Amino acid sequence: MLLALAALSLILRSFSHWVVPLHSEHLAKFAARCEYLAREPGPSHDFHQRTHSDPKIWSGNNNGTEVIHGDILLENGLIAAVGRIPKSIINRYNNLQVVDVHNAWVTPGIVDLHSHMGDDSLPELSGSDDYYSPKAAVAPWARSLDGLNTHDLSYELSTAGGITTALVLPGSAGVIGGQAFPIKLRKTTERSPTSMLIEPPFNINTSFPDFSTTPRWRHLKVFTNLPTAPVSVFGMTRMDVTWAFRDAYDKARQLKESQDAYCSKITSGTHGDLGDFPEDLQWEMLADVLRGKVKVHTHCYEAVDLDQLMRLSEEFQFSIASVHHASEAYLVPEVLKRNYGSPPAVAMFGSQARYKREAYRGSEFAPRILAKHGFDVVMKSDHPVLNSRYLLFEAQQAYYYGLPENLAIASVTSTPARVLSLDHRIGYIRPDLVVWDSHPLAVGATPIHVFIDGISQLPSAHVALKPSSHQTTPKVPNFDNEAAAVLQHDGLPPLQPSKKVGGRVLFTNVTTIFSRDGDGVTEMSLDGMAERGVVLVENGAIQCVGTEQSCVVPPRHGLEIVDLRGGSISPGLVSFGAPLGTTEILSEDSTNDGNVLDSFATRIPSILGGEQTLIRAVDGLQFGGRDALTAYRFGVTSAITAPSSTGFLAGLSTHFSLGVDHALKEGAIINKVAGLHVAISHAIVPPSISTQIATLRRLLLHPTEGDYFANVAMGHIPIVIQAHSADIIATLINLKTEVENATGCPIKMTITGASEAHILAHELSHADIGVILNPARPFPSSWEAQRILPGPPLTEETAISKLVAHGVTVAIGIIESWDARNLRFDLAWAALEAGGKISRAQAIKMASVNLEKLLTGSAQSGEISDLIALEGGSIFDLDSKVVAIVSPRQHSVSLL
Repeated sequence: MLLALAALSLILRSFSHWVVPLHSEHLAKFAARCEYLAREPGPSHDFHQRTHSDPKIWSGNNNGTEVIHGDILLENGLIAAVGRIPKSIINRYNNLQVVDVHNAWVTPGIVDLHSHMGDDSLPELSGSDDYYSPKAAVAPWARSLDGLNTHDLSYELSTAGGITTALVLPGSAGVIGGQAFPIKLRKTTERSPTSMLIEPPFNINTSFPDFSTTPRWRHLKVFTNLPTAPVSVFGMTRMDVTWAFRDAYDKARQLKESQDAYCSKITSGTHGDLGDFPEDLQWEMLADVLRGKVKVHTHCYEAVDLDQLMRLSEEFQFSIASVHHASEAYLVPEVLKRNYGSPPAVAMFGSQARYKREAYRGSEFAPRILAKHGFDVVMKSDHPVLNSRYLLFEAQQAYYYGLPENLAIASVTSTPARVLSLDHRIGYIRPDLVVWDSHPLAVGATPIHVFIDGISQLPSAHVALKPSSHQTTPKVPNFDNEAAAVLQHDGLPPLQPSKKVGGRVLFTNVTTIFSRDGDGVTEMSLDGMAERGVVLVENGAIQCVGTEQSCVVPPRHGLEIVDLRGGSISPGLVSFGAPLGTTEILSEDSTNDGNVLDSFATRIPSILGGEQTLIRAVDGLQFGGRDALTAYRFGVTSAITAPSSTGFLAGLSTHFSLGVDHALKEGAIINKVAGLHVAISHAIVPPSISTQIATLRRLLLHPTEGDYFANVAMGHIPIVIQAHSADIIATLINLKTEVENATGCPIKMTITGASEAHILAHELSHADIGVILNPARPFPSSWEAQRILPGPPLTEETAISKLVAHGVTVAIGIIESWDARNLRFDLAWAALEAGGKISRAQAIKMASVNLEKLLTGSAQSGEISDLIALEGGSIFDLDSKVVAIVSPRQHSVSLL
């Protein structure tokens, strides 16, 4: 068994004691209360006596870089031994269950420092929506525990991703959201929210805790950024938010001072007019903040808000434990160092940014930059914003962009445990353990065993065999220049290609080429050639593949040479599903094309032509956006985007290039009209599902002459229908048959979303209906998307592998524009999870040829399609980096 350990930090605390002359039971009670107020939180003094072995038996030396080869012995939910365990100890046990993990990687259970699991539960239903309190902007009395839904589908799914602990925070609506609680994700015999808690504060179930005990840490969620939530819910500006904070903490200070004065009278023996102990349930949490008994976790993005937070911390003299999201923290590290007490930890996403204005300067290089400044870096999910099952992927991204290996693993294990002051229970080699099928920083790493409190959570895990290269620490590219540019340009570095070459370019040291071949993709290896492989390109078109000798490489003068260092060339990827190219900042209307009018919700103006008019996405395209250019730099060279819609009928999508400046550039628009897009869903209100189906039936069977529904009915363009429910998809299969029988023409139908499509794999194949899984890894966010096929370790098959096995044309999409850059990782993940059932060439098709076929009706010719050149490996390898885009349409090679 191979153990990846992080450094153990054991903080010994001293306690102050009150010496009080007591004259009555009444005074004794309040004297104990005063002593309890002065006592620092932490583990009980005898906590570590619970273990059966010397804690020094395992080591977190060298800042978490030490790796121990050995065994782990669990007994009664506790670590009994770690390392080379003597047979004499093993022989003591008569009924010892032995799990041979065959030299697999073992880490501590993953700790999610920012989750709304249970409060914002899955599937999303109005009866279980306890995300935040809308009653008050300042709500320190609100408790996430009180809304914790024990039937959330997230628990099992996230455990299957190695998550063993999550801090459940109230949502981000007001200024002070309320009290947060860390939970373990395993099922308990009591089946209650309270039984899931880790070291809950003693006063959650009683107003009078046992004052002889050591206090436990409490956790508070606060919110300091604008404009999104405080404006939309409470109508506040930044000035309002700051005053609300100051006013609340001033009230808390008054309560604290009155309590301290009361306790001073007890210690001085002045008991005459003592009265009752000062209490105020509304402000007692904040009084504890001022006493240093609360870990304050802050939702905060920009420099202006971080600066305000530090001023509040200094004014009221309380420490901030962590700042979350913190998209500009890497730009202002000195500001954060002004925190009262030690600098806060910074909890971040791996690459999610630009979804709102506050996050516009978010950078994938923030973790590495902050780590160099000495900050504790934590990667978090904000579940269900990101599926916490894949929290480890956030750490993998941070590692890919330069966070050291030890800190990347620690960012989801020991570091968040220390931030919570629960490192005596979690985050290190404790009874919460995860055994991985590959190195935890390798893309697609999946648990094969998960133990919470020593109890197995995956009794019959399904394991997909991973290549041997995934068993060692992945190599990653060098991004030093890119990280420096982010700081140089205040978070907004230039993203356009550094150079465009219109003549001849020679790519050398090429090992693999993936190329389009009609409706397929072929893989050709150049690794076994006597000479190094080269690819000669002229005016954006490949002229020769072979060796320098076989390609008759011209003189080097005037020849641009790009050394791929064992890299590869692959087809450019295509993005679909997000409003890429029509939206820059999702929450800022002025940066977007906007949503089309929904004929079910509003009357379509006659000036528009009434209900017969279909909106075309090509008319609202915006080129040069940061998400588009970032995707381009990571190998996504084009996108197919439909008009944004929250209703039934979206309109006509368009296929366009991402690496051009405007729509009039050569090669900018690939297909003005790609397909016709509609949605059938309960999310569309008010019409029923059957009403939506009836409307679609009428439009297809009785189209107006010359309109695009007639083109669909004649099979000229595809109809792309967003649907997740297997029941809705079954109805659409019947509708397709009905329309084809009526018209005598086969129609091209594609289902996107398709969370439950795997249930109808055979029927979809028989009906010749393609599927775009969006998201690529299923997530049961709604009632109609809950019957997912989760894949390993919970099921042997994935939705992708099952659909492909039945002959369904499958592609993958994304939900948000920022995620387009990660498309190559999604492909790698799909191929790895399939356990050899999907080839690498098939995986590439799912984000290129298949997407074009399903969304436009046919795939582009390989001769005019973009190619991407990767240095250091293939598109599936973590150690590769896109360095050039070969574009036949633009007759050039873009060097990145």
